[in-house]
Amino acid sequence: MTVRMRPAVLGDLPLICRLRVQRTAWLTARGSDQWTVAGRGRPIEIFAGAVGRALDAGETWIAEVDGEPAGTITVNHRADPGLWSPWELAEAVIVHFMIVDLRFAGRQVGHHMLAHATELALHQHRPWVRLDAWTTNTELHDYYRRAGFTMTRIAGPAATGPSRALFERPASRCPTHQGRVATVTRPFSAASMLD
Repeated sequence: MTVRMRPAVLGDLPLICRLRVQRTAWLTARGSDQWTVAGRGRPIEIFAGAVGRALDAGETWIAEVDGEPAGTITVNHRADPGLWSPWELAEAVIVHFMIVDLRFAGRQVGHHMLAHATELALHQHRPWVRLDAWTTNTELHDYYRRAGFTMTRIAGPAATGPSRALFERPASRCPTHQGRVATVTRPFSAASMLD
């Protein structure tokens, strides 16, 4: 199985929205309110607008397995208000909207996307990869812990959204696409992002 990361384009927006709807239905069937309007998640139209802005900014990527779209991730330097401090944002890349197509579940696509975020952090000389996870989704928290992330805290009352569980891992200790442990002095090459 070959996983390749490519920059997403505006034409990928329907695919990304389909992945979000697919995963929301899957989560709902498992008893989670993640991404549902009832759980204070963004309606799909607002989600699409946020992803569209990230696409325009070149912050969204598509994971392909043997040439077929298998997941998406957005990586930038922004977060919802009240989650991370300005200095935490300044030293990290922030992961958003990571979704794996259910057809590719269990095939490590998410780990490849997180490795890509690590490559971006190293390239930008940012020592941390950070993300916020749905506060009540403890299975998701366990997934990030298995991927080497540590929960730093649950964001306080200044954060008003439903994703307030804050996770981070140092980029210097993250596996890269090639499965090696990264070091912050490792030279970046465009080829390393297309393995």
